[in-house]
Amino acid sequence: MPELVPFSTALRERSSAAHSGSEHAGFMADLMKGEGTRDDYVALVAQHWFIYEALEATADRMKADPVAATFITEKLTRLPALEADLAFLIGDDWRERITPLPTTERYVARIREVGTVWPGGFVAHHYTRYLGDLSGGLFIGRLMARRFGFETNGIGFYLFGDIADPKAFKDVYREQLDAAPWDAAEQERIIDEVLVAYQFNTDLFADLAADKHAKSAVA
Repeated sequence: MPELVPFSTALRERSSAAHSGSEHAGFMADLMKGEGTRDDYVALVAQHWFIYEALEATADRMKADPVAATFITEKLTRLPALEADLAFLIGDDWRERITPLPTTERYVARIREVGTVWPGGFVAHHYTRYLGDLSGGLFIGRLMARRFGFETNGIGFYLFGDIADPKAFKDVYREQLDAAPWDAAEQERIIDEVLVAYQFNTDLFADLAADKHAKSAVA
């Protein structure tokens, strides 16, 4: 009889190609290689604010669901850090100066949609964002600090002061995924939603690149 693959392992393996494709999308690859500008980084932070505002508002509602609530913790909350980053990067009037790109609007709508009716779908987006933040996100934060001369201001989004051991935290999160009472069909739906989330990320990087080129053409 074949060995049963834990859900967290199946999820990671089935989404690894999509994760890699998102990470290596042109806009993000340029930023990581040092070819992106400070303005490019600021544009990314601004889009993150819209995404996390939706995700964390949805988390507040999902605290009432016994399965989804397992994954929700204040240790992961990113919105206050994003707002502090934007105030530092743009100024106190940052709210009036940022707008969501088309993919961000669709991404936010999807998060709000599943976060209203589908705990498993909420967890799919929660997993995609926060476990990514605790993996490659930590590296990105250090890279941006070196690239643009930041200390903590400007990269607070990538600093998890309440999580002393990110690897241990991720291990526990994966154990929670494996313990969740989802049947095989629901697990498949959740994996599919994780792939949707990664596609939104990839499309957002394309939007950011297009927006940058449009602004360059006008300039």
